Amino acid sequence: MADRDRKLKEAVHSVDPRSGFCPQTKIFHSLRPPLSVPPISQPLTVVGHALSILRSSPPPVNTTAFVDFDSGDSISYGIFLCQIRNLAFNLRTAFSLSKGQVAFILSPTSLRVPVLYFALLSLGVVVSPANPIGSESEIAHQVRLCKPDIAFVTSSTASKLSRVPVSTVLIDSMKFLSMMNESNLSNGVDDDAVDVKVDQNDSAAILYSSGTTGRVKGVLLSHRNLIAAISSVMTLEATANERETEPHPVSLYLLPMFHVFGFYMMIRSISEGHTLVLMRKFGFEEMLRAVEKYRVTYIPVSPPLVVAMVKSELVAKYDLSSLQILGCGGAPLGKEVVDKFHIKFPNVEIIQGYGLTESSAAAARTLGPEECSNTSSVGRLSESLEAKIVDPATGEALPPGHKGELWLRGPGIMKGYVGDEKATAETLHPEGWLKTGDLCYFDSDGYLYIVDRLKELIKYKAYQVPPAELEHLLQSNPEIADAAVIPYPDEEAGEIPMAYIVRKPGSTLTEAQVIDFIAKQVAPYKKIRRVSFVNTIPKSPAGKILRRELIKHALSRGSSKL
Repeated sequence: MADRDRKLKEAVHSVDPRSGFCPQTKIFHSLRPPLSVPPISQPLTVVGHALSILRSSPPPVNTTAFVDFDSGDSISYGIFLCQIRNLAFNLRTAFSLSKGQVAFILSPTSLRVPVLYFALLSLGVVVSPANPIGSESEIAHQVRLCKPDIAFVTSSTASKLSRVPVSTVLIDSMKFLSMMNESNLSNGVDDDAVDVKVDQNDSAAILYSSGTTGRVKGVLLSHRNLIAAISSVMTLEATANERETEPHPVSLYLLPMFHVFGFYMMIRSISEGHTLVLMRKFGFEEMLRAVEKYRVTYIPVSPPLVVAMVKSELVAKYDLSSLQILGCGGAPLGKEVVDKFHIKFPNVEIIQGYGLTESSAAAARTLGPEECSNTSSVGRLSESLEAKIVDPATGEALPPGHKGELWLRGPGIMKGYVGDEKATAETLHPEGWLKTGDLCYFDSDGYLYIVDRLKELIKYKAYQVPPAELEHLLQSNPEIADAAVIPYPDEEAGEIPMAYIVRKPGSTLTEAQVIDFIAKQVAPYKKIRRVSFVNTIPKSPAGKILRRELIKHALSRGSSKL
């Protein structure tokens, strides 16, 4: 034991203070202060942790917690906290909900969704929110993965679960509203009346992440994962506050709450006492109007939105002077775009980041003006994280300046994929490393650069689109002999799905017919938006599609008909 401790100390002492790289272990260490999180032995939910932070520096009870931009309705922190407590108690009483049960949630953004999330998580119920615009087949697959004990839906989404044998609760019903607002607790009973003992390693959420071998996977996250996530982004907030952040922080949430970024950022913002402005459906001018009306200070965005702000003349019509920070992730943001943005908005800082559903939150991000000036990087490793750059061919861990697959290890790494032991074993190394599937490198100053996606996911705006899923659907068309899907560059969306199609002999299948065939079966962001007809699909001897050849071919021709 003493020898092991000595070696560990030696390894720590040999960490390069500039890059964070240890030549003995070939591990990159975070250059940031370690996370301040409760001991793992302490029973605690992510909601309990978030609310304890909130109570340590509570905002006035009449401070607005959430605003619905579309309706103008709002709720204060005082009402929000009461609604959480009431709903948790009433759900447990009415449906006998208990720790470890799974709740599937299919709802557009609304003021009731955060209350539901907090209430369920406080009971130890595993929340599993999905995209409400997903197709019935996509939603059925997600239900098969998470095996819910109960489902929360709205009048507009209930039909998508009509064939699923699970009890449903209408979030937009008067009954649900009364469950939030009516307390059956006797006077004088404190918050412990609805408390449940939940260990930090207990499951908290099942969020959905696209894979490359077919349909989406259910990512299982623990309360500890999410506690680490909200603790990590608080460093970002502290850094921002050092810049004389006098106005009350107001965040505009364009991201859906079923998305990992929207999910944990919503919890984090509440823990900090911020005001959150929610939009049910994105509109560019509506976003600008919201910034002006509510004096928004922070917006989490995707790169296409930054491009739109640079190009649009509409921004001149609105007072955006309150805006201080854009948190940008989901896809790479080019240096040219950042430079043009800062010319137009010199007082707004862009914080870039990199993360996965499987890592719970940002695995790397830029902090402060110096780091943000490195616009080609996604920043430095987040607190308490370790990384390796692994040669995909040899499995050797590589030093700074060398490209390889990024592996991550730390408190935010998922528990695994629900219902998919094979995918879990392929993605999680026995020593706790998450194999991201992304080709990356670190420089000598510890900055992380994303070179390519080994996973071949298409990044449409902030969404992940798996080519294999679309190929499977295309190949089910009786007029298609073979098909391949690749990412095609698009200035507004980042990347769009483009299909290469081999028609069956005698077929007169058109581009419009291919696009329509897919559009009927998938969520809007997964639609095929460009089609080329070819005689053959290039493949390796093992039968793997050579996407790089198709991408090169598409870019060299730049035509929808090759």
